[in-house]
Amino acid sequence: MIRSALLVAMLAAIPLTHAAPELVTASERSGFTATGRYDEVIKLCGSFQQAYPKQVKCFQFGATPEGRPMMALAVTRTNAFTPEAARKKNLPVTLIQGGIHAGEIDGKDAGFLVLREMLENRTAQGALDKQVLLFVPVFNVDGHERFAKWNRPNQRGPVEMGWRTTAQNFNLNRDYMKADAPEMQAMLALVNAWDPLTYVDLHVTDGAKFQHDVSIQVEPVNAGDMDFRKAGLLLRTNVIADITKEGSSPQSYYMSFKDNDDPASGFVNTVYEPRFSTGYFLLRNRMSLLVETHSWKDYPTRVRITRNSIVSILNQVAAHGQDWLRSAREADARAAHLAGQPVALSYKTTDKTTMVDFQGYAYTRTMSDVSGMLMTHYDESKPQVWHVPLRDEVVDDLQVKAPGAGYVVPAAWARQVAAKLALHGIRYRKLDKALSGAQVETFRADKASFSAGSFESHQRLTVQGAWKPEVRAIGKGALFVPIDQAKARLVMAIFEPQAPDSLLAWGAFNNAFERKEYMEEYVAEDVAREQMAKDPALAAAFRQKVETDPAFARNPHARLEFFARRHPSWDERLNLYPVMRTDSAL
Repeated sequence: MIRSALLVAMLAAIPLTHAAPELVTASERSGFTATGRYDEVIKLCGSFQQAYPKQVKCFQFGATPEGRPMMALAVTRTNAFTPEAARKKNLPVTLIQGGIHAGEIDGKDAGFLVLREMLENRTAQGALDKQVLLFVPVFNVDGHERFAKWNRPNQRGPVEMGWRTTAQNFNLNRDYMKADAPEMQAMLALVNAWDPLTYVDLHVTDGAKFQHDVSIQVEPVNAGDMDFRKAGLLLRTNVIADITKEGSSPQSYYMSFKDNDDPASGFVNTVYEPRFSTGYFLLRNRMSLLVETHSWKDYPTRVRITRNSIVSILNQVAAHGQDWLRSAREADARAAHLAGQPVALSYKTTDKTTMVDFQGYAYTRTMSDVSGMLMTHYDESKPQVWHVPLRDEVVDDLQVKAPGAGYVVPAAWARQVAAKLALHGIRYRKLDKALSGAQVETFRADKASFSAGSFESHQRLTVQGAWKPEVRAIGKGALFVPIDQAKARLVMAIFEPQAPDSLLAWGAFNNAFERKEYMEEYVAEDVAREQMAKDPALAAAFRQKVETDPAFARNPHARLEFFARRHPSWDERLNLYPVMRTDSAL
């Protein structure tokens, strides 16, 4: 509490000379114990533009399902207030986003504080001369206005806050790939227009009680283009060094225990799936940085740490942005030549362990008479060093060879797929004539498993199988999606059926894996006898399977399906993934 009071006093002591009163947030006026409502964001956006018309442009980039405007500020001293102007001047763009989970709202208040300080030349001096800052104070606007005390009971402040999900109950940080939410569609349009070099996602972590106050995670570091990982690592290293000098104790991994609620189990570093921001942007050959302040630090502390992190990021982009832009474009060029090469689509953490000293607190684990399980209780008055395992070796998991030319989506599925491709800024074209006998690769699922429940409004699907060469007709109106483009990794992540966030995995093609036509069993019985009579080898194969496969022998439906699959009425499209690969441009 003494530290918190001191922080409030320090923040309140920042001189407001030259700052118009309307540029001070409700949070700052409260000593960073409260946060304002969204009408304050709208007002501040306009006020910053009014106060600094040559440096700030306030604009709306979308609207929420409940009709609220999604506001952003473009901030620079270069007069590059359009994507075209930024590209013409070869300026790196840094997109800083707050409130994707609107209860975790540190980024909004810290961002406005940094913005005012920068425009007054009191911090990050010169940074706005070398980049364009896009600041989205609140991404999940409708969730922000679901405002109440205790929306996050495992978080210390502010007094009231927004809600984690949108008005449609989407978790936006699970939506980057499938892009269902109108808010995400607006964000991707903003990203496609401005092509930010660095995308900064500001959060507050859940988790245990310990002394560390923030994690800084960056990709590409463990994944994505190998050479571009050097830029991601330098960004992460320098930001961690900068905020350490400011008194923070950051880690480079998400500080969640390997085993829930058990500090002794240690930590596991990982690469997130592309449904998350840090897993998504590496597929576009761009950097993403996840700032996770610690929920058990009070709000003044968290705002200060977020503020320091933003300042560091902007300074790092100012210092290295030109080199990193060049590296990103080189990664784009390499991606356009991935045809025929193995590409990692998922990653895993090995069992290799390093013991680390982690700054925690004394704790006990006792059996609870409420929950009936072991519960951990922390004593924050007793700092303690935990000597715990860290698993941080990340390696490729699913690797798939890129097609020689690209992917083909039949006309029947083209409209819905084209809409998703457009959201991600992926290049494709529609075939203006039919092809009667195209040499392609097809994927037929040996096994298709639907999830038992809904996840983010989808019934997910996993498949087992392999690509195999086949000759198939391709109708007019099919889509050809070339692999020779900068977003080739994103193309593969969308279309490879076993990729974790592919269209197939999110259930976009579930109909193709549902059997709709059946042979009546009394008919199948007659068909079976006719087939065996005509084909002794088939009869022998059936008898052998009955004798050697007890589960098959006990299942009358499986026995009849053995014959139904060999009948002309069997649907050859069942379990056929309605996307093909081709080694020839169409």
